[in-house]
Parts: sequence; structure tokens; C-alpha cells
Amino acid sequence: MEAWFLTLLALVGAHLLKSRDQHRRIALLGSHLRNYQIEKLMENLTEGYLRALGEEDPERRAQIWGLLGSTEQSLCDQFQRFVAEFARVDEAQTRVSTLAVGLPLADKLFPRATFDLRKMLAIHARGLTNAAANRRGLSPRDKAFTLSAELFLMQHTCHWFCKSRTVASARLLARHKTSYEQVLAAVAPDTREAYRALAGR
Repeated sequence: MEAWFLTLLALVGAHLLKSRDQHRRIALLGSHLRNYQIEKLMENLTEGYLRALGEEDPERRAQIWGLLGSTEQSLCDQFQRFVAEFARVDEAQTRVSTLAVGLPLADKLFPRATFDLRKMLAIHARGLTNAAANRRGLSPRDKAFTLSAELFLMQHTCHWFCKSRTVASARLLARHKTSYEQVLAAVAPDTREAYRALAGR
């Protein structure tokens, strides 16, 4: 009975530590994101892409694609400002555990199994900017597909920082009906290469 009780206490303590760490991470990221409309612009862009792809009239479709350009630019500008602001956060607060599950103090206990969120956000900023500028000369449909993947991967990284990679992947699948592996395969090659080099994926 005593061993069972001690095990229960240890589990409760670990849960409390993990919850406190997750709340700290959510508060840290939220305190910087609240100054921007990144999530709202992302929703507007996703809805706009679906509307353009569903439009049968070529002239009307081209018009929608053209209008979405300003939303893409606003999103990229705001995200770059957010990344520049977040880059001033102390590194000790921005480590992300690469372990599949969220363990309390994992970034402190296993420092080699971490990456710096600030560096990953910079990778996402470059990916978003390059996709929006269409440096690869893609068709409007393929550009939208790539930029959406870049956005979803960025969102996955934020959820990964706040919770864990497993939770982030589950949220991605639930919200966008897309797996983490599919999103990683759909981003631009430069983004994927830099992402894997940093995250060890």
C-alpha cells in the first residue's frame, strides 16, 4: 500500500510539474502573439483559398487569387515582426523537447533532445515569405497548397512548444484533416531541409 501511495504521489507531482510548464509556455507564446492578427489572417487565407479553388468561373477565380495577395503579404509582415520580437526571449525559455511525449522538465533533463523555438520560427518566417512571393514560380493552386503547408507546419511547431509533438500532430489532424508527415512533405524543399536539420526529424 505504501509503495502504491508513493507511486501515486510521484505521478500527481509529475502531472503538476508538466501542467505548470505547459501553462508557462502557453502564456509566453500568447503574450507575444496577442499583439498580432496572425491566426485571424491565417483563417482568412485558408477560407479564401478554398473559395478560389471552388470557383468555376476562371475570371472570378483569378480575381480572388489577386485579392488574396494582400492577405498573404499582411500575414508574412506580421509573422516576421512577431519572430523578431520573440527572438529577444531568453533561450532558456524557448527550448522545445524532441521527445514524442510531454515530460515535466524534459528540456532541462534532456537538453540534447531539444531545439530552439526562436530558430525554428525564423525558418517558418523564411518559408512563408518565399511561398507568398512565389519564388518557385508555381501556379496559383500549387502556391496556395505550399503556403498552406507552411502555415500548418508553423502552427504545429507552436503547439509542439506548448504541449508536445504528439499533441501537436493530433491537433493538426483534427483541425486540418492532414497528418504531420503530409504537411512536412508539402512544404518547400528549403523549409523541409532546414526544419529537419534543426528538429532532427
